[in-house]
Amino acid sequence: MSELNTLFRKRIGIPENENVTFETLGYVLEKTAKTIPFENLCIIENNVSEITKDSLFNKILIRNEGGLCYELNSIFYFFLIENGFRAALARGVVYNHASQEFLSLGRTHVTILLTHEDQTYIVDTGFGGNLPLKPVPLTGEVVTSPNGEFRVKKAASEHGDYILEMKLAHKDTAWKTGYAYDSKKPISDVSEFNEIQTIIAEHEQSPFNKNPLITRITYSGNLTLTNTTFTKWADGNVTKEKIDNKRFKELAKQHFRI
Repeated sequence: MSELNTLFRKRIGIPENENVTFETLGYVLEKTAKTIPFENLCIIENNVSEITKDSLFNKILIRNEGGLCYELNSIFYFFLIENGFRAALARGVVYNHASQEFLSLGRTHVTILLTHEDQTYIVDTGFGGNLPLKPVPLTGEVVTSPNGEFRVKKAASEHGDYILEMKLAHKDTAWKTGYAYDSKKPISDVSEFNEIQTIIAEHEQSPFNKNPLITRITYSGNLTLTNTTFTKWADGNVTKEKIDNKRFKELAKQHFRI
């Protein structure tokens, strides 16, 4: 077993000798989402590294940090490959619900395409609090997890050929668009994501280069920490605490081990 495989299992808390199968992927995705946070601290601190397999390994499995979609889904992609899955990475465009349009940054979201028994699925560990927590087939079938309901709709557009839709638990009453992505352009070389990292770090309309953000799924909902607020969703109830920089550091360590 490779060091990446061993350390990834150690970080999320699954035994080294446990066989990871398609049937147990939901369990693995939940463990990953509850352990490794979605966060932009390296972007905020202007401390980014070139995106390579080694740099992702060091950041997420040695330094035990989190990351953004292109980091989290890339390391999970490598983990899937190590465990015998057929997978590729793909780029997509996130939908902005405030402006009711797709982000103008281009295809800056990274997701995973997994093929099992001639069926392709979306697998995503890098979409903040919107994670399906299970593989979602490209057939339109609705997948239900503790985080809500998810489906993939075929919809050709300038942004790709499929759209991930969701109804988050305790939050949404109607289907909403998550992101569009292109299944026809699979990616295996993560160096392509250096372009994404540059856009995220430098573009004036990037949502991730202005204020720190850390979030992860919990057993009862999710936690979101910014430099001004700490928001906790638990069993459909939400609490929000206004915080200062000292409290931010305390909460980052307490709830996210950062």
